[in-house]
Amino acid sequence: MKKASFSHESTSKFVIYITHTHTHTLSHSIAPQPHSPMQSPRRRSVDLEAGFAGDDGVTQEMAAFHGGDVVTESPNPFRRLRSAVLAITATRRFKIVLDSKKESEREEEVCGSHDHQATTRAAARLLSQSEEQVHVVGIEIPDEFGGVKLEEFVSSISRDDGLRVLKLCDGVRGLSRLLLTDLEKGICGSHEDIQRRRDIFGSNTYPLSKEGNFCMFLGEASRGFTLIVLVFAAMASLLLQIKTKTINHGWYDEAGIIIAVILVIFVTAISNYNQSLQFEKLNDEKRNICIEVTRNGRRVKVSIYDVVVGDIIPLKSGDQVPADGVLVSGYSLQIAEYESMGTNRTVHKDTDVDPILISGSIVEDGIGTMLVTRVGMNTQWRMPMASIQLCTGKETPLQVYLNRVVTVFGLVSISVALIVFLIVSCLYFMGRTKKKDGSPMFDAGKTTLDEAIDMVIKFIILGVTIVVAAVPEGLPLAVTLNIAYMSRKLGGEKALVQNLSACEAMGSATTIVCHKTGILTLNQMEVVDVCAGRVRTQNLAELSPLLISLITEGISLNTNGSVYHPEEGSEDSEPEVFGTATECAILNFGVKLGMNFDEGKSKSTIFRVSPFNSRRKRRGVAVQLHDSQVRVHWKGAAKTILASCQGYMDMDNIASMDQEKISHFENTIDDMCNEGLRCAALAYRTYPEGDINRNEAFTNIPDSNLVLLAIIGIKDSCRPGIGDAIQQCCNAGIRVCMVTGDDLLTAKAIAMECGILTATSDINTTILASEFSSMSDAEREEIAENILVMGRSSPDENLLLLKELRKKGHVVAATGKGIRDAPSLRQADISLAMGIGGTSIVKECSDIIVLDDSFASILTVIQWGRSLYTNIQRFVQFRLTVSASALIICVVVAVHSHEIPLNVAQLLWVNLLIDTFGALALASEPPIDNLMRRPPVRKGAPFITKLMWAKFVLQVAYQVTALLLLNFHGESILKLENKSLDHAYKVKNTLVFNSFVFCQVFNEFECRTHDQTNIFSGILKNHLFLGTIIITVILQVIVIECLGIFISTVRLDWKQWLISIGIGFFSQVAGRFPFQAFPYLRN
Repeated sequence: MKKASFSHESTSKFVIYITHTHTHTLSHSIAPQPHSPMQSPRRRSVDLEAGFAGDDGVTQEMAAFHGGDVVTESPNPFRRLRSAVLAITATRRFKIVLDSKKESEREEEVCGSHDHQATTRAAARLLSQSEEQVHVVGIEIPDEFGGVKLEEFVSSISRDDGLRVLKLCDGVRGLSRLLLTDLEKGICGSHEDIQRRRDIFGSNTYPLSKEGNFCMFLGEASRGFTLIVLVFAAMASLLLQIKTKTINHGWYDEAGIIIAVILVIFVTAISNYNQSLQFEKLNDEKRNICIEVTRNGRRVKVSIYDVVVGDIIPLKSGDQVPADGVLVSGYSLQIAEYESMGTNRTVHKDTDVDPILISGSIVEDGIGTMLVTRVGMNTQWRMPMASIQLCTGKETPLQVYLNRVVTVFGLVSISVALIVFLIVSCLYFMGRTKKKDGSPMFDAGKTTLDEAIDMVIKFIILGVTIVVAAVPEGLPLAVTLNIAYMSRKLGGEKALVQNLSACEAMGSATTIVCHKTGILTLNQMEVVDVCAGRVRTQNLAELSPLLISLITEGISLNTNGSVYHPEEGSEDSEPEVFGTATECAILNFGVKLGMNFDEGKSKSTIFRVSPFNSRRKRRGVAVQLHDSQVRVHWKGAAKTILASCQGYMDMDNIASMDQEKISHFENTIDDMCNEGLRCAALAYRTYPEGDINRNEAFTNIPDSNLVLLAIIGIKDSCRPGIGDAIQQCCNAGIRVCMVTGDDLLTAKAIAMECGILTATSDINTTILASEFSSMSDAEREEIAENILVMGRSSPDENLLLLKELRKKGHVVAATGKGIRDAPSLRQADISLAMGIGGTSIVKECSDIIVLDDSFASILTVIQWGRSLYTNIQRFVQFRLTVSASALIICVVVAVHSHEIPLNVAQLLWVNLLIDTFGALALASEPPIDNLMRRPPVRKGAPFITKLMWAKFVLQVAYQVTALLLLNFHGESILKLENKSLDHAYKVKNTLVFNSFVFCQVFNEFECRTHDQTNIFSGILKNHLFLGTIIITVILQVIVIECLGIFISTVRLDWKQWLISIGIGFFSQVAGRFPFQAFPYLRN
């Protein structure tokens, strides 16, 4: 006898015996475990519906999860394991030991990094060599023959040879028994059950690489060219100062520069690191996909991270496969599988030839159900998120534009700095530069080389100071701060930003092309009207029993939803329905008719399905009845089904369909549509068994000569407040175009209720999609701008409409839900995926995910998009004012006096305040009311408007004039003539520096409300703005009063503080007064 035994930990065992016909039986010396008198030696049946049994009902499969000393035999062994003895009595993990080392190495080369697959395949081959039936015995096996893990045996079901391994355990049903899963009702879903499965098989999580730690951002921030030049120049000057003046006197200015540079580096790194953390948080939210699983008979939504081995997951078009698994059932299932080379291939999946599903694949068409076999890092490619586009810090178009502005300012400032350096150097060596006592600073033959080098270094620092003052390096950072702030706020407003550039484009949107269902409506559907047997009624008791029987049969069989019936005696005795909103409405209608969902399913066998999609607008199913008949059931758009009917059920009899009856039913449909109802129809046909070839493709289900059962009207109420939201869009110059697969009459009724259409709307504003697609290109381009409602629309017609709108120069935002909406989303300027109704592929293609599917959330995104654009304009105006003022002041004073009133450390401090606190203050401004009373910014419009240029010129002129006047005549203005020259000089420069800072503080107030008359409007609501202003003032006071030694300042008295504040206050008065005095200047 050949044995393959399984090693054990503690008392846990997982044992397989391999026996052959030519070997002798097990030795009788190995005695079995004793049984109680009342206990059967055979294995107890598994209650798959109830989940795990109690202590008295623990089976050997259950022992794999519960543990214990279960000793039983199997009355129904796996036929494919007829040569193996399988006993599961373990809760722990085990490892496969191969019979041959060469076999292991050969398998390892084939599978690459998936070494656990190699071992499990070897075990599978070992199982397939035996010929005898399974015998389950409760004995312990010696350890020297090795062992196999349950989880690794399940893991061997891979794409390469999973079908072969699957057959060893009697297919998917045998595998489900091994995993204690009911293929209809799923796992029991208790907390203990899920945790046990996680402990054995692992969790559906993945180690994700981080963007980088703080040190990486610190390194990036320290690579700035100007900062490096400043540090080297300061270090060289410091060494010369120490050499010539001793360390007690020569290090303060240079140390101040170095400290300021270090401070700038740290603040920049902290800011960038915080933005990175915010983007990571957004990515985590995106990865956390909610999917439907079947547990304990109910369909529940869980996070993708909560999927466990043994879960039953329904699949539909557009879904992402959340883990590796096996197909339980499927119809027309087309899967895009991720390949090792990074490409996708589309394959057809079925239960017989290719049932293996790979994590991360996308369902392109069809429906199905899968059983999860591997999760997390145990999946074959370990890449379920490979196709998900993640939010990154990639530059947006506005950041690219501002980088160009920075580059231009940089080139100008470098040119100016070079000219200034050459001028002051020439004047110095020509002896034109004077000391404070009037003597020349350079005297040939008297000035030492060290002194000359020191002055040249100071001139270099002077040039670098001009560059520091002029280059607005914080402009791109301001965009990042604004977008990060906006993304965080939108997260609370039920919108998840995936593409940062969409935040900018959303503020310029001129047209929104949106679906009706779930966006303009609540997507809470209910059947409120029925026409059956030529009678339109809301009293279901009027229908005949035969008609009710056929209707409920069609509803229960021709559906992708399900109904959960609670157990008798439970508190909640009402059935629960699961599926799409339309499916739920029809299932609820069936329940009201007395439908027993499970009983209807059990009375027949479904062998062919034609899944619903947006092109066919119907769903069909062929079923085998118990009386050997085959019945076909169809449901779908009412007029589409009606066109295929040759008869109708007139209570208990089938009546022929003539033109009068057709007109009657068409008028009934139109009446329902005019009431805003979505109309669907149910039809059927019965065939003798021989008339249907089971080998035909599922799409060939007969769809002609049908018998109409019923026409149903489904109500989907509009969202509360949708009329006000549509009106706000109209006030903001944004057109809302509704596209829907419903009848045009239904679409018109809903559009009237929402406010998209009015009583005076032109007839050309509504159109059938088929009419639009049949037009010529010129006709479509001409009419596209007028369309407000498009009925019976498919994704193909939606794409045509988007292309025509973009040709006309519109900035189009489009919504999407199904997989066929993906091309339209890629065509749109801003793509919006629905978080509840949208599929995984649509969310992947979108720029923004609307988490609650509400149109009001789309309106909120537009408001924040406009606010983002306005906030960045504010900061650009603010930052360019600072750069231009500092540049002009430094150049004028440097040329005139060969020195600068604002030294390097001071300008670095100003840049620190401006680029961090200033950007944060102006980025935090929330949307204001009048933003949605303006037209959208047109394509190609200048970012810096004429009003911004006018305010920029006025503000720079005031600051330059005031500060140059203070610099050249400060001693007399401040009455410092009686003070020492050195003290007066320091007080004057300190006052210039302090006044410059307060000019920027008050300029923030001006820029915050650059298009309003009241600078304090809404300021108390913006706590972040107030906080940053207060912190800026406090830090400035600390620097002047306590840290002046490092930035060459002295303490100021209260009068001098008031002068500084007064100069700053009048800066915003000077920039605002002309526009208030002459309102026409605002234009």
